Amino acid sequence: MTERRLLILFGSQTGTAQDTAERIGREAKRRHFQCRVEALDSYDVANLINELLVVFVCATTGQGDPPDNMKMFWRFLFRKNLPPASLCQMDYAVLGLGDSSYPKFNFIAKKLHKRLLQLGGNPLLPAALGDDQHDLGPDAVVDPWLLALWDKILALYPLPPGLEVISPDVCLPPRYTLHYLSEDSLHSDSSLLQPTPPRALPSELHPFAARMVSNQRITAESHFQDVRLIEFDVTGSGITAGDVVMIQPQNCPEDVQQFCQLLRLDPDQCFLLKPTEPGTALPAHLLQPCTIRHLVTHYLDISCVPRRSFFELLSHFSTNELEREKLQEFSSAQGQEELYSYCNRPRRTTLEALWDFPHTTSAIPPEYLLDLIPRIRPRAFSIASSLLAHPGRIQILVAVVRYKTRLSRPRRGLCSTWLASLNPEQGDVRVPLWVKKGGMKFPADPDTPVIMVGPGTGVAPFRAAIQERVAQGQKGNCLFFGCRQKSKDFYCQAEWEELVTKGFLMLFTAFSRDQEEKVYVQHRIRENGRLLWELLNGQSAHIYLAGNAKQMPAAVAEALQSVLQLEGGLSPSEAEEYLSALERSQRFQSETWS
Repeated sequence: MTERRLLILFGSQTGTAQDTAERIGREAKRRHFQCRVEALDSYDVANLINELLVVFVCATTGQGDPPDNMKMFWRFLFRKNLPPASLCQMDYAVLGLGDSSYPKFNFIAKKLHKRLLQLGGNPLLPAALGDDQHDLGPDAVVDPWLLALWDKILALYPLPPGLEVISPDVCLPPRYTLHYLSEDSLHSDSSLLQPTPPRALPSELHPFAARMVSNQRITAESHFQDVRLIEFDVTGSGITAGDVVMIQPQNCPEDVQQFCQLLRLDPDQCFLLKPTEPGTALPAHLLQPCTIRHLVTHYLDISCVPRRSFFELLSHFSTNELEREKLQEFSSAQGQEELYSYCNRPRRTTLEALWDFPHTTSAIPPEYLLDLIPRIRPRAFSIASSLLAHPGRIQILVAVVRYKTRLSRPRRGLCSTWLASLNPEQGDVRVPLWVKKGGMKFPADPDTPVIMVGPGTGVAPFRAAIQERVAQGQKGNCLFFGCRQKSKDFYCQAEWEELVTKGFLMLFTAFSRDQEEKVYVQHRIRENGRLLWELLNGQSAHIYLAGNAKQMPAAVAEALQSVLQLEGGLSPSEAEEYLSALERSQRFQSETWS
């Protein structure tokens, strides 16, 4: 009989695709498949030609880019020299997770499905395109698609004689078991943030423990938003270039203490993890041996909004009938609207959800913690300074995330709140970080002018670019900056004004709340249409856009199109095509986030 093996490969940026891949893995185990779930870049792609059954789960990031943990796989798959029939023995299915408010909705999943088909793969189903914008989130597409997928797979690989699908009422074994150690076999917690091994560039697995030099609030105390300019010393790290700094945050001590109390855990208890099944890799980001305190502080994301899979697993541990019924409802397809209004809409955290189910929480077996709660993801910040202008230093602009929902406690961003709480004046403060290349490429020719549109913290990458260009003596820098009020959140005002005086910068500002009528960067673009047309058409300028992805990018594109029509005499369709051509030739680039 054919071996019943299933490989599930995921490309995930925020953890949703990984969570979905693990859900499919659990469903496969209930159907008695030998199943592996791996990140695409952890998998040896040369083995793909030997795989018979593969499910791909992938997100799309930014402007239609693959997630970080599938970039190498992506490059390999699109090599020109791959033979067209190389995957002819493979049955596959592609599940995409995206957001239809972005123009390249589920671009990676669509392109992957098409490429696997070109290489001879046999699709079991059309690609599923989950959408974050749907009222019920991606599950609205994922649930029915998975039912159809299992029908197809079980027709090809029927259950072995005498075996039934394991009921959802049965709890699957944990991925790892915890082996407790005595006190004296443990190193202290302080040694767990190891300096980067020599010669290795800092990376996610080996971050550099950078010293925080300064942590300065740059908005007025009376302004509702706390924005920080934070500087790190990266001397000795080997970091010489990069556009984005990745920072590994941690939970605050109060939350860690509450979590341990709720689950009746001893924070100083030391343990080793052992995989339940041979072949399961240990978590790469967790040092062994480890204390419960270290696990909860540095690894378990107890402040994230819990997903449906969290409630499903939790329901198995419940000793209280009322709590169990509620947990089962939250994990059912019918209960998704209810779960959305309990969790997603008010942004309730995992720790707060555990408070609401006290009987269940006190009965959670510790070995299930790593199945129950995802790991803390690193956060990305645009580097806001140039290493050429400030050798050995990296600066970032951090808007401290804090907002109200219907819950009594304000919501706080894990990383920004943690960074804002650190005070380098009170001792040696270290932050684990590494750098990456960003998406924006600046012109190689020093005489090419650049037009930068960066409202709010969107100005961060442009501060780095302007510092770099000024250090090289390049003058054609044009910046459109927008914020609420000149007196409250005009970041780096003195720096910009000095560069204007020295002739290095043309600066156009929009302070939306400083007059009756709101004024935004798009208004300033229209007002300065003649200059922009001259820069674009006469001097082959490049345009860059960075900032919040809500309405701003579309409003800026519209303003640019109206400039092309008014100043360039183009028709609406010609203006649209002109802008598209600029994008294709990388003369118009944007980096936006939600």
